[in-house]
Amino acid sequence: MRFRRKQLSSLVFIVLGAVFFLQAKQVARQKKEAYEEKIGILPVQGIVLKDAFPALDFNMPVEFLSPKDGTNRNFVVAQRGKIHVFENNSDVKESRVFLDIENKVTAGGERGLLGMAFHPDFKKNRFFYLNFTRNNSGLETVISRFKVSNNPDVADETSEEILLTFKQAYSNHNGGKLAFGNDGFLYIGVGDGGSGGDPQKNGQNRATLLGKILRIDVNKTSGTLKYSIPSDNPYKGNSQGFREEIFAYGIRNPWRFSFDKVTGSLWLGDVGQNKTEEIDIVTRGGNYGWNIMEAEDCYGSANCNTQELILPVWSYRQGPQTGNSVTGGHVYRGKSLKSLQGKYIYGDYVTGNIWALTPSSGGKYANALVIKHKGMISSFGEDANDELYICSYGDGKIYKIEQGTKSKE
Repeated sequence: MRFRRKQLSSLVFIVLGAVFFLQAKQVARQKKEAYEEKIGILPVQGIVLKDAFPALDFNMPVEFLSPKDGTNRNFVVAQRGKIHVFENNSDVKESRVFLDIENKVTAGGERGLLGMAFHPDFKKNRFFYLNFTRNNSGLETVISRFKVSNNPDVADETSEEILLTFKQAYSNHNGGKLAFGNDGFLYIGVGDGGSGGDPQKNGQNRATLLGKILRIDVNKTSGTLKYSIPSDNPYKGNSQGFREEIFAYGIRNPWRFSFDKVTGSLWLGDVGQNKTEEIDIVTRGGNYGWNIMEAEDCYGSANCNTQELILPVWSYRQGPQTGNSVTGGHVYRGKSLKSLQGKYIYGDYVTGNIWALTPSSGGKYANALVIKHKGMISSFGEDANDELYICSYGDGKIYKIEQGTKSKE
């Protein structure tokens, strides 16, 4: 009898333990789902990634773009210094080398050929612009203009006109993005000079180009400059020694920005230091906080003066589920993905998360996971139809964001 009672007692404990375990597991799952919903981990249904050009791969692709000149071609920028061109056709068998400036470029880590932009009147003038790093008695960033040769698939390397150079103190945080705004001016993303924590305080120093978004007029020259300063740049004609090229400042490491074709808004992904990745909508003369703040938090101290600093429209904490390095994207204005229309699509380089950020009531934003790539998203790009693609740095592939039920990576 005692033995039977002991058996029953043990059985009760086992049953109760199982019940408590299941309850705890359910509570943990509910907490996890609530957390995921808050930060946008729960996925949007019916969106997939497809290997857009199965026969093609590239060595360290960092940009995908189209000139929208009626030729239906795509261009891929490779970090070491080559640009490839090919037809926008999933059956394309090979790409051609449009330009090879590996002999000019210092590449490795965050250095290299980092950005390309076509002039708004590219179809007529055949001008395009590059952002790259080189060694010239130390590392420097170069903004150059090139022209296409008589063969539309081959650039004229000898046509290079260097517009702007500036020194980089360290090898990282070079920025690199170039894009023409809806206003026709060229915008340039520049990191804070590198290292960690902005040791030279460049982000808040308006006497330097580092840690800024720059804005120049490439259609005119002014004095010794090979460009001119737009009349409404915030520091044009200032007497404090501020660089007139500055459009906005307080930027840490701007890894990709773009313009909404409908609203003209400049959307930026700014890579964080130790805590937070951020998305900003950049406005003229805006101070985005670095290195006084990292996103919404004071950096380096418990308290800081946040007056006149612009907080991000969205941010996420670094972590194994979210990621550690934001890759800025585009506001989707294509026609194939109705569920993403007007949403800002961006991702994280480390985790491969691709999110959709949607304006919500009261000036707030809602975030949702669109799809998860296997990692190393170096850039988002658009074709001539404004459909979205990603550059996958690890495997060298270009993937298209499509409607579907199963990704074909």
